Amino acid sequence: MPVDNQLYDTMADSWWDEAGFLHVLRGLNPARFGYMRRVLVEELGIDPRGRKTLDVGCGGGILAEELARLGCEVTGVDPSEQSLEAARAHARQEGLAIDYRRATGEALPFPDATFELAYCCDVLEHVTDLRRVVAEIARVLRPGGLFFYDTINRTLRSKLVMIKLFQEWDWTSLMPPNLHDWRMFIKPEELTATLAGSGLQNQGLTGFKPTASPLQIFRLLRARKRGKISYLEAIRRIDLRESSDKSILFMGWARRIA
Repeated sequence: MPVDNQLYDTMADSWWDEAGFLHVLRGLNPARFGYMRRVLVEELGIDPRGRKTLDVGCGGGILAEELARLGCEVTGVDPSEQSLEAARAHARQEGLAIDYRRATGEALPFPDATFELAYCCDVLEHVTDLRRVVAEIARVLRPGGLFFYDTINRTLRSKLVMIKLFQEWDWTSLMPPNLHDWRMFIKPEELTATLAGSGLQNQGLTGFKPTASPLQIFRLLRARKRGKISYLEAIRRIDLRESSDKSILFMGWARRIA
């Protein structure tokens, strides 16, 4: 089943609604933002304050606001104007100065070497031209600039969990039926090779794995289906943490070669 990226238009009012589907992505922030902050601040000793930062596929600003609070000077781009409107409204409400613009990852409207940091989360498995998106991100990064990413591995396990359990089986589904296409998932070695082809040298790679057991996950999904807990609460209780297991979700970072 092909990916329906129009969902981000029709469901844009749920980005900041705790009971809404798109707000579920906020439940991933402790894991993915935690990884980004740890690499930047603890491993590399980088002061993020004032760093020109690009969020590719920013949606409603769920992750952009985390980076803005860290002190980054964030610009977010997304093809969904409805999502951008939700992002702008929430940033104003929170008093955050984030520059949101309508654009696609395949055609970023910025000069070469504009940004010191860039990231692309929950996006790469949705794009039709992965090489073009990566090339554009590399183009707008300064030499030595950093790129963070996360995506979904293309394995039989990811097909069972992300497609069958989370998306297709009516008794457990958490996602709309056409949110993901397993054929568009990306193996780590494929992505690192694509990064290298655009001058981005991969420096780190980690997996993410739930602390909840398979039985606990099943019960949480059933509770969500029955309306006993929200999307966000289900993801929070599943509780993703960094792991050596990259068979479903993985995240990493690369440096723009000077």
